[in-house]
Amino acid sequence: MATNSGRTGVLLINLGTPDAPEPAAVRRYLAEFLSDPRVIEIPQWLWQPVLRGIVLRTRPAKSTRAYREVWTEEGSPLAAITRRQAQALQQRLGQDVTVDYAMRYGNPGIAAAVKRFVEAGCERILAAPLYPQYCAATTASAQDALFAALAAMRRQPALRTLPAYYDDAEHVAALRATIERQLAALEFEPQRLLMSFHGMPERTRELGDPYYTHCMETARLLGEQLAVPTDVAFQSRFGRAKWLEPATDKVLGAYPAQGVTRIAIAAPGFSADCVETVEELGIRGRETFLEAGGRAFARLDCLNDSPEGMHMLESLVRRELAGWLPGT
Repeated sequence: MATNSGRTGVLLINLGTPDAPEPAAVRRYLAEFLSDPRVIEIPQWLWQPVLRGIVLRTRPAKSTRAYREVWTEEGSPLAAITRRQAQALQQRLGQDVTVDYAMRYGNPGIAAAVKRFVEAGCERILAAPLYPQYCAATTASAQDALFAALAAMRRQPALRTLPAYYDDAEHVAALRATIERQLAALEFEPQRLLMSFHGMPERTRELGDPYYTHCMETARLLGEQLAVPTDVAFQSRFGRAKWLEPATDKVLGAYPAQGVTRIAIAAPGFSADCVETVEELGIRGRETFLEAGGRAFARLDCLNDSPEGMHMLESLVRRELAGWLPGT
């Protein structure tokens, strides 16, 4: 047994990113991501030939261009920010716990993180998927990978998982504070704030996934506390199936004809900025809006490792660690 046994670990989990903004790395990442049956709910015998024969031959080039536009010296925005969130949370929680982070797809992986925890003497792990709104394609998939890692172990640590926090007062307050701070710093006054959530096929809603309901409740709670009028839309459509509506790009393109020429856009379903927020919303979304006649556009940052975001995350984690931390 490790000499420092009995420790508690906190694992922050986010979606994932390629190792580099290069076609081969993007192809590996997409192959793993799009092979997850939680993500593509089509029988594998039917889907894999399409994935291997068509999607992975065409999509990596487009995705590579997007990643190159947002890549930083620290790597992808998602990886860099999630790493900073883990470091900041470690400082806030102190030496009573060990904080680490992992990605559902790509590196660093969940199984490797669990192994590091065990080797460090952690007998209790709180897994925190950083998805405010529950969705089987994100939250459940992350937990699938976590459970699979534990299934390979003879001696397993105790496990807790962070529930969805879409309507948590701490979350809504953090979103409000960061949005209001960024709106106040703009050189123009937006006529509308568009809240863009990641899209999902409409079929998932029909099958009972609560994601759409969770998104709309986050938007309602947040909208009630903001002075600027708000709208809701869904981005990142993939494939030919009907997706949740309205679509973000369609809303952006329609605004100017409605007299809405000054807008801000936020992504309250993302815990950290990534290619979907920086490139899809901040670059492509801006182009769509301005080309349609818009005059002023601002993309607002996600919570990231902001003071408000880290206060929220610390509060949620401490709540779930009750009984595991000294004095609780």
